[in-house]
Amino acid sequence: MASDLKTRVREGWQDTLRDILAQARSLGSQAVLAFDLDSTLFDNRPRQARILREFGKAREVQKLGACEPHHWESGFDMRGAMRNCGLSEEEAEAHFEAARSFWLERFFTSEYCVDDVAIQGAAAFTHAVAATGAHLAYVTGRHEGMRAGTVDCMRRNGLAVPGEGRIHLLMKPAMEDNDDAFKRTAHARLGEFGTLIAAFDNEPTHANDYLRRFPGAKVVHLATDHSGRPVVLLDEIVSVPHFSHES
Repeated sequence: MASDLKTRVREGWQDTLRDILAQARSLGSQAVLAFDLDSTLFDNRPRQARILREFGKAREVQKLGACEPHHWESGFDMRGAMRNCGLSEEEAEAHFEAARSFWLERFFTSEYCVDDVAIQGAAAFTHAVAATGAHLAYVTGRHEGMRAGTVDCMRRNGLAVPGEGRIHLLMKPAMEDNDDAFKRTAHARLGEFGTLIAAFDNEPTHANDYLRRFPGAKVVHLATDHSGRPVVLLDEIVSVPHFSHES
């Protein structure tokens, strides 16, 4: 499903990013731009690879101890990553449940999210948004327990950091809160900042929700990877591969 969505990227997608920045400059502090984090501004594969390596070392599965980010063709397919690291299909299946439990204890923590790396052009684009004077709102399904690691990772990767100017970081109160419900609740908070003119997300469900709630906004889908839910993106949504838009 993720690979299919990558085919939505059309020639001239860079114009959409340039037009959004131009609109933000014209509106200044009245404008709001919302950004998801995982698989939108950040590539989580280094975090995923670290966890799988540690699992391999803890369980003495030698091949997994050599797992690298490129083994994760999708940021969400652990079975596929294990096979890419050298396990047979049967071996991957045999280790999957234990690996999944090991992953759950680590992935949603500040200690591990610091390993994420910025998507191409993401850092420069967030600073370009901040320079317009608009509100930049990071709206993420990460929970508050990950705030410190998230901000550290933003700083290390050169992104615009919450607390500076009109930059906000909206996070779920608790890990068990539903991502979809939280993001819909966050829509109301965005309206308090000003007029949402653009939203960026890799998840089709969340991108569609933005467009339905803010029909006047430009919604941009990051054609990286996603959870795999069979959701069709609305036609008006533009897909982009990354944020490097200068020719």
